[in-house]
Amino acid sequence: MRIKHEKSIFKVAVLDLYNGFPNQGMRCINQILNEFAIIHGVELESCIFDVRQKSEVPDLSFDAYISTGGPGSPVDSVDEPWEKELFQLFDSIRSYNSANEDSKKHLFLICHSFQLYCRYYNLGKVTKRLSTSFGVMPVHMTFSGAYEPFFEGLEDPFWAVDSRDWQVVQPDMKQIRSHGGDVLCIEKYRPHVKLERCVMAMRFDETVFGTQFHPEADAEGMLVHLMEEERKQDVIRQHGEEKYHSMIEHLNDPDKIVLTQSTVIPNFLLTALRNKVQIHS
Repeated sequence: MRIKHEKSIFKVAVLDLYNGFPNQGMRCINQILNEFAIIHGVELESCIFDVRQKSEVPDLSFDAYISTGGPGSPVDSVDEPWEKELFQLFDSIRSYNSANEDSKKHLFLICHSFQLYCRYYNLGKVTKRLSTSFGVMPVHMTFSGAYEPFFEGLEDPFWAVDSRDWQVVQPDMKQIRSHGGDVLCIEKYRPHVKLERCVMAMRFDETVFGTQFHPEADAEGMLVHLMEEERKQDVIRQHGEEKYHSMIEHLNDPDKIVLTQSTVIPNFLLTALRNKVQIHS
């Protein structure tokens, strides 16, 4: 079901892929959008589209699109109606941007959406992890990542919330670079673990950007998850009790996820806003 929208302000479509499951992601994204509007003095309107439950997909009247993470397998949804609608939107954004030299539609993909995009365009191998990755983790930049404008102000490595059972590995660099993209971040190097390091962030082209981690996450939401007994035991089992308590202690550190949340998506929105202002000036 394609929904049309026609207001002439800075418009952001939020593609909700949570499938009705309780989450902190939508609250965090709405918070970022509200703060961005206040900081930059812009009239911003956001609309939420329930992609997986209702097959709601926006049209191309929006300036920016943020597609969320979500539960479940990014592989088992092949040929589901909602996925076909979502992929049609991705194709439409790419076609629009190719046909318009100045006016661009900007797309940000988070976790589950990132995996779906990579699978659909055959940009890497989407596989199930041997165990869940969950917690506040260091994210390591590649050479290209060090020059990525959306990461301006972040250190290498920077800290982000990781919460996933799936991953993208074996990126097709020839295919990615043919569209002007590149791999920007990778998983922490662990020489004692004989597993591939997954891709943690990628620029797909001039206007499409994605992260395997959750740049929208904040301390409040992460604390809710870390206090859940199942999550707590997962972290302790994988990283030890000391690491678990360290995560909690550092949630409000201004140089960790607080900085990441206030940097990555806001920089994306600022790029989309500047493009809109440039076109209409």
